[in-house]
Amino acid sequence: MRPGVAVLDADDPYLWLEDLDSPDARRWVADRNDEALAAVAGDGFAALKGAIREVLDSKDRIPYPGWRGDGFYYDFWTDADHPRGLWRRTTREQYRRDDPEWDVLLDVDALNKTESESWTWGGVTVLRPVYDRCLISLSRGGADAVEVREFDLTTRAFVPDGFALPEAKSRVGWIDSDHIFVGTDFGPGSLTSSGYPRVVKRWRRGTPLSEAEFVFEGDADDVSVGADHDATVGYERDFVVRFLDIFRSEQYLLAPGGGRTPIDVPADADWNVHRDWLLIRTRSPWTVGDLTYPAGALLVADVGSYLAGGRDLTVLFQPDDHTSLTSWSWTRHHLLLATMTDVRTSVQILTPGAAGWGTRPMPRQAAFTDTEIVDTDPDNGDAYLISSQGFLEPAALSLGDVGGDLTVLKREPAFFGADDMEVRQFFAVSDDGTRVPYFVVGGDGPGPALLTGYGGFEVALTPFYSGVIGRGWLARGGTYVVANIRGGGEYGPAWHRAARRENRPRAFEDFAAVAADLVARGITTPPQLGISGASNGGLLMGVMLTRFPALFGAVVASVPLLDMRRYTRLLAGRSWIAEYGDPDDPGDWAFLSEFSPYQNVVPGRPYPPVLLISSTRDDRVHPGHARKMTARLRESGYDVTYYENVEGGHGGAADNDQAATVSALTLDFLRRRLAHSSGFSS
Repeated sequence: MRPGVAVLDADDPYLWLEDLDSPDARRWVADRNDEALAAVAGDGFAALKGAIREVLDSKDRIPYPGWRGDGFYYDFWTDADHPRGLWRRTTREQYRRDDPEWDVLLDVDALNKTESESWTWGGVTVLRPVYDRCLISLSRGGADAVEVREFDLTTRAFVPDGFALPEAKSRVGWIDSDHIFVGTDFGPGSLTSSGYPRVVKRWRRGTPLSEAEFVFEGDADDVSVGADHDATVGYERDFVVRFLDIFRSEQYLLAPGGGRTPIDVPADADWNVHRDWLLIRTRSPWTVGDLTYPAGALLVADVGSYLAGGRDLTVLFQPDDHTSLTSWSWTRHHLLLATMTDVRTSVQILTPGAAGWGTRPMPRQAAFTDTEIVDTDPDNGDAYLISSQGFLEPAALSLGDVGGDLTVLKREPAFFGADDMEVRQFFAVSDDGTRVPYFVVGGDGPGPALLTGYGGFEVALTPFYSGVIGRGWLARGGTYVVANIRGGGEYGPAWHRAARRENRPRAFEDFAAVAADLVARGITTPPQLGISGASNGGLLMGVMLTRFPALFGAVVASVPLLDMRRYTRLLAGRSWIAEYGDPDDPGDWAFLSEFSPYQNVVPGRPYPPVLLISSTRDDRVHPGHARKMTARLRESGYDVTYYENVEGGHGGAADNDQAATVSALTLDFLRRRLAHSSGFSS
C-alpha cells in the first residue's frame, strides 16, 4: 500500500463535502467557484468563451435526425435563441432543403417559463406503430433522474391525466395505446443498490400507479431490470431483462399468460432480435458443441429454432488482432455492420439469402475518418443515414438505400482553418510491450499539446470534428492528441478486459507510454503537455497526477471518479463494480488502494497545476469526488482550481452557455499554465 492511504472512512476529514444539502459545503463550493472565475477574469477568457459559443450555437450545424417509423425526420435542437431546446420534426422532402420548415412539437424554454422550472431534454419514446402518442422525459438541470409525461403528437400538448411519473431514474416503454412497461421508484425495496429500477410492472391507462400489474423483479444488488415490447407488425412480443452487473444479464421472452422462456445466450453477450433473426455478440469465448467462438464475434440464428433448443449459428463477423465490431443496425431486409481496424472505421452491408449471408462494403471514406450509422427504418424499408467526420474534416450526413447510391444531405461548416494542419497516427509501446495507438492533430512540434483518453467500459475514442477544440486549441498553435488505451473498445472485448479490475493499471501505463512517446518524437515536452479527461477519464487524470506527475505540465479532470474507497456508496457507483472491483472486498481493495487518487495524494511531490470540474446536479458520479480531492490537494499546498456548475448532470452543462463556460475554463487554464512555452498564441 502506498504512503498516505486511508483505509477507513473515519480517517476521511472531508466527508462533509459529500453532503449536497450542507450550507457549509455550499459555501465551500461558492468560494472555490469565485476563485476559479476570478482567475480567468479578462478579455482573453471572454473572447475564448465567445468563440466557443459561436460554434455551439451555430445555425449551420447539422440537425442530426432520428427516424421513428412514421416518415418524419425528428430532431432536438439548441441554439442561442433556444438554449434548452426545441423538439421538432419535418418531412423527408423538407429536410433536404438548406432551410427546412420545422414543425415544433415542444419548446423546452417556453415550458420552463410557464412552469418556472429548469427542465432539460431527457429523451422520448414514441408509440409504434400508431405514432400519435409519446412519453417525454424531462430532467431538472441535466440529471439522470427524470420526470416522465405523456404527450399527444396531434395536439402538441401533454395529455391530461395521461401516463406520468415523478422524478426518478425510471425506465418506461410502450406496449400499446393503453399500456406501458414501467420501472421506477415504487417505494421501499423497489430500487437496486445502484439506484435503478429493481421491479418492472405493466401499467394500464386510467389506473393509479399503485395498481400496476407486477411483471418481473431482480435482486437488490443487481444493477437494474427492464421490459421491452417489440411492436414489429407480425412479430409482436415482450422481453424482460435482469442486469446482473454492467456487463452481464439474464433475459426472457414473456408468454401471453405470464410465463418466461430463457434466451439462453452467455450472460456477458450482447443480443437483439429482428423479425426471425437473433443476433449474439460474444464478450468472452463461447463453446457450443464442438465449436468455440472467440470474444468479439457476431453470430446469427433463427429465433424460433434457437428458443426451441437449436444451435445452428452462423458467424457474421470474426475479429482479429487489428479489427473489431463496433456496432450494427438492421434495415428491413439487411444488416449494417460497423467495424474498426486500428481505429479506422468502415461499414459493410450483409444480406441473408438461400445460399447464406452475402457481404458488400459501403464506399470507404478518407483516412482517419470515422463513419457512424446514424439511423435506419427497419419497419418500412432499407434506407439508412450515416455520418462521416475526421479531426480536420467537418461532419457530413448522407442518406443511402441498400443497392443504391449515397447522397450527402448536410455538411457541417469548417469552424477553424486547417490548411497547415495534419493528422498522424502513431503507436506507443506500453510497459508490457503492447502497442498502443494514438492520433496527433496539428502542426509540427515541439509545442503545447493537449492529450486526452478514456480507457474504460469498452468505449472507443474515434476521430471526430470539434469546432471547440479547433478554435480554442488547434488554431492557437496547440497540438491535440487522442490516446486509444486499453480498457476501451478499440480492439474489442479483449482490449477492454485487459484493463478491468486488477488489470486497471494497464490503462494508466498505456497513457503514460503515449505521453513519453510524444516527448520522444519531439512533438511536445513534459512542461508543455496538458492532459484532460472526464468521468472514467477523470479517474485516469487523477492517477496520472498522483503516479506520473513528472510527465505533465497541467491536468484537467471533469466529473471524475477519484475516491475509489467510497465510490460504491455514492449514487450509481455500485453499478460499476464489474469494471473496477469492490472496495468492501479486502482482495479488491488491495489493488484499488494502489491507484485510488484521493487516497494517494502525498505532500511534497512535484504535482503539476490541476483543474477539477464537477456538477452539483450530477447524479451519476457524485461531485464529492472532485470536492474532496480539491480539499486534500489544497491541504497539501498544491496548485488546484475547482469549478462546480450548479446544473448539467454528468454531462457537466445544461445548455450551450454553461458548456462554453466549462470548455473555456479548461482551455484557458491550459493556456495560462502552458503558455510560457513557445509556440502558443493567446
